[in-house]
Amino acid sequence: MLTLSKQILVAIDGSPQSDKAAEEAVRLASISGSKFKSRVFAVLVLPNMKSSSFTDFFPAKPPTEMPDWQKKRDRLFYVVEKVAAKADVALESLVVYGDPAEELILVAEEKECDVIVIGSSGKGRMKRTLLGSVSTKVALHAHCSVYIVR
Repeated sequence: MLTLSKQILVAIDGSPQSDKAAEEAVRLASISGSKFKSRVFAVLVLPNMKSSSFTDFFPAKPPTEMPDWQKKRDRLFYVVEKVAAKADVALESLVVYGDPAEELILVAEEKECDVIVIGSSGKGRMKRTLLGSVSTKVALHAHCSVYIVR
């Protein structure tokens, strides 16, 4: 029931679909009203860092340690932070590394989320069949409800 306090995870990747998902996640959280405070977890999943080997004399730093990371981070989380602040919804922003579908599901389990809100990839049927889709994988394997925003 959406009138009670919820833990809502929203997948963020900077795309227009993830911005729409962020807006929808905050809307769902704000439905609960002031008595039942819902919380939104905005999660950005970055690709796995390759493991270093003896041939890597100068291993690459993870993106979160690069000098321009804060600007990129602010741009990626801009919409969800703005909308959450306007709606007075509690927001926690997380950056994790790994396979996007797997990490979203793991974070949702860790945070005991009631719903995962994710944008549709917008891929055609053929590409989705060949490459798979993060939203499809999450919908098939998540322990909680999944809301796919188009």
